[in-house]
Amino acid sequence: MRLSPRATLLVSGLAASALLSGCVGAKSAEDSSDPSANADAKDVTLVINANDIVGGKNSAEATWITEKVIPGFVAAQKAKGVTAKVTFNGAGVEDEQYKTKLELNLKTGSGSDVFAADGIWLGELASAGYVKPLDDVVGAAAKGWDGWSQISKAVQQNLTFKDQLYGIPNGTDGRVLYFNKKLFAQAGLPADWQPTSWADILAAGQALKKVKGVTPIQINAGVPMGEATTAQGFLPLLAGTGKPLYDDSSAKWQGETQGVKDVLGFYQQIYGSGLGDPRMQQDKAGRDQSFAEFSKGKIGILAEGDYFWRSVICPSKDDCATTSMADRDDVVGWAKIPAKQPGAGVNGQDFVSVSGGSGWMLNPKTKYPQQAWELMAFMASKEMQTELSKAQIRVSARGDVNSETLKNDPLLSFISSEILPLTTYRPSDEKYNEVSLAIQQATADVVGGASPDKAAQTFKASLEKAVGGDHVAGS
Repeated sequence: MRLSPRATLLVSGLAASALLSGCVGAKSAEDSSDPSANADAKDVTLVINANDIVGGKNSAEATWITEKVIPGFVAAQKAKGVTAKVTFNGAGVEDEQYKTKLELNLKTGSGSDVFAADGIWLGELASAGYVKPLDDVVGAAAKGWDGWSQISKAVQQNLTFKDQLYGIPNGTDGRVLYFNKKLFAQAGLPADWQPTSWADILAAGQALKKVKGVTPIQINAGVPMGEATTAQGFLPLLAGTGKPLYDDSSAKWQGETQGVKDVLGFYQQIYGSGLGDPRMQQDKAGRDQSFAEFSKGKIGILAEGDYFWRSVICPSKDDCATTSMADRDDVVGWAKIPAKQPGAGVNGQDFVSVSGGSGWMLNPKTKYPQQAWELMAFMASKEMQTELSKAQIRVSARGDVNSETLKNDPLLSFISSEILPLTTYRPSDEKYNEVSLAIQQATADVVGGASPDKAAQTFKASLEKAVGGDHVAGS
């Protein structure tokens, strides 16, 4: 999963249009969607947009679009008697800059027909009216797509807002607890370690504390860690207390709740007792430092996503540079993140996780809604997703693709089979970024010595300013 910066970037309208425009024949922004518009057209022009560029950012995906998706789709349409012209309008900028330009073009009705978006942006896009549910844009064709049977309901949540699907997930990830088997052996801990409660994690940390020169536990905290604090640390733990951060039915965020206090209390037990290094959480380069120390056998347990396995501690120095682990496959173990105690997680789960990822959405002002849907469905087909996995090893949104393409990677197979069925996603709400910053500060307060109760009070006050008191739950 790619974590985007949270600062808002201002860009000129001319630059935005030059980068992202291209929905040929788009209707005006005021027109309503008509799923049947031009459904029988024999000449179709479509534009795909993503923050990918050949030879630059997300190059593998850009190459996949230009060399596999477009030729394959054009050929499929030709077999149906349709002449399709498909253009790829790629970018290679910071994610937040891409989002700002995307919003500007969707607002004016000039955006591309099919575009990529991070799932976490959905709430903001939908609330502004820039995107609409697939049912509204496409109609029955989207609901009847056979691909949904291969994308679990949990993964579908990444592009779901207020119980309605807005697109097709393109990929996902999952969080686990990584651990060093050599250090575990020195501490008398098993190589097949699987904690069933937070108490088990703390107990393992106490055992590792006896191994000289080792930081027992690293769970991201503090403001310098940014979104990694929220997504890799706080949210998986909060899911383990039984309730999500945001309740769609009540439209309320957890504030000074018992669950929030429990999570902050867990952070206190780690960083107030020497099981974690509080200085690392306050350092601008703290996350990179944690990666380096784990790769050198100086951290016993680390909570992270599959990105850590694929791109940080991979065996090859050519791929992972200074944090590579030549003996990774023998030394590194992984475990599911337990709920606070068995059965205490969301939906009564024993184990929990949080996932992220991007997906494909349709411009509601496209001139060709049915053909744009066919293009997006083609991109998400088993054939095309298999091709994408060949270009870049990854966890697909599709179970049938993962069962074939990940069979030689034990960690990614574990994510696909064990984590995705129980995972949760960050809230798709336009206020999420502000809430995330408040979460980061609350963990920083605890790491800095504040009590969980005091940090929870401050957190609630920050939430009330960000989202309004009527949207905050808690005592």
